[in-house]
Amino acid sequence: MPDSRDARRAEQPTQAPTGQPWRTEGVPPQGGAPEPPRWGRIVTWLLMGWLVLFGLTTVQDLASSQVATISYTEFRQQVEEGNVEEVFSRGQSIEGTLAEPAELPEGASPAPAGDGGTYTQFVTERPTFAQDDLLAELETSDAVVRATPITQERGILPNLLISLLPLALLVGFYVWLFRRARRAGGGMLGGMMSQKRAKPVDPEKVRVNFDDVAGIDEVEAEVAEIVDFLKHPEKYTRLGAKVPKGVLLEGGPGTGKTLLARATAGEAEVPFFSASASEFIEMIVGVGAQRVRDLFAEARKVAPAIVFIDEIDTIGRSRSGARSVGGNDEREQTLNQILTEMDGFDGTEGVVVLAATNRADVLDDALTRPGRFDRKITVSPPDQAGREQILAVHTRGKPLAADVDLAAAARSTPGMTGADLANLANEAALLAAKRGQDQIFAKDFADALEKVQLGSERAVVMPEEERLRTAYHEAGHALLGMLRPGADPVRKISKSPAAAPWA
Repeated sequence: MPDSRDARRAEQPTQAPTGQPWRTEGVPPQGGAPEPPRWGRIVTWLLMGWLVLFGLTTVQDLASSQVATISYTEFRQQVEEGNVEEVFSRGQSIEGTLAEPAELPEGASPAPAGDGGTYTQFVTERPTFAQDDLLAELETSDAVVRATPITQERGILPNLLISLLPLALLVGFYVWLFRRARRAGGGMLGGMMSQKRAKPVDPEKVRVNFDDVAGIDEVEAEVAEIVDFLKHPEKYTRLGAKVPKGVLLEGGPGTGKTLLARATAGEAEVPFFSASASEFIEMIVGVGAQRVRDLFAEARKVAPAIVFIDEIDTIGRSRSGARSVGGNDEREQTLNQILTEMDGFDGTEGVVVLAATNRADVLDDALTRPGRFDRKITVSPPDQAGREQILAVHTRGKPLAADVDLAAAARSTPGMTGADLANLANEAALLAAKRGQDQIFAKDFADALEKVQLGSERAVVMPEEERLRTAYHEAGHALLGMLRPGADPVRKISKSPAAAPWA
């Protein structure tokens, strides 16, 4: 049996938690959650864009640096020598090119790069007091007077594009980031508010079934009908029967409500969505309702499925109480959305809502009415036989010595829940490991039970006379416990006041 159970667990797919505030089990691949940002690729593209922009501006600067700024006297000399090929004038500024390169005069700037101190293109300023006939001299030397600049500028449109490029890159990055948040959380604000850090180990990935649940056989029988419907829905629908839309599990802490819900999903072999009700509540109104819509929408995509909401009393409290006066707040909107989603189901969708609470008396009447949570199942602490079964489950894989009697341990743990018994088995294993043993002995269970119920042993300083009186007193308790029929067996006698319940 253990081998087949382990093999069945291995075959069941699991899904890691995403940015949503709920966890999933057994959901088939649906394209997966958005991949995390590839920051290396993003930085690479940004650097490449910056390099392209830097290269364009550098080329422009290098091209403009070939123009030498010369004096008007040097320009007049080149005109007289007939070495000016073409010129362009804008106001008193004159720029042009020479027919033959000329040596750069001293004091001219900037020096052209890589041409040995000569220049071909130049720019100069004609003084306002000049009385020469420059146009006649240029015509005499066959120079061309241009109507367009010799050194072409980038223009308005290229300058505008270059100036807006960094801003466009920044806006594009934020648009991409918001779209990712919308895909991750069903809305821009909801997605950004619902991001959670991934945990190194997620116990919700491990699927369980009824073989892992013990001590609550009567509760298993009640949820077996839900499992059978999810496995064989045609058997019920052909007779017009509808599965309960919601099942409310109520009981004290540690009684196994969450474990039972997960076992129901594992036994039915359907996807399982689980979340705590407090994870839907945010400071910003509307985020919780959006998360509820997203959760039920995802469940419908992979139906049949089970949606489990733990501690539903966090958002499902009655709206008629004194604390809810004037409350159109986030909590009430989230509750209204849950009511709407559950009431909107029809019997063919195959989505069952399980909820757990230890305060069923404070839930809103609209939530517990038929049509939403049709069934209420009370999960009580196990009886003696149930405690023995639970101890057998939690000691699987633990090397037990021959003197360990789980039935005796179950008899000595009245009132303990499944969580308490799991803690007892773990404490016994820790004590055995601390003592360097290869097996867990009955003494380890006895010491672990004492530690769980009474706490760690502590030294109490008592006078000799008081110690003697305490010894007589506790011995009397022990004798009465041994002689009275039906009394609990005496397992240990101690003079410590903290251990009085043991006597």
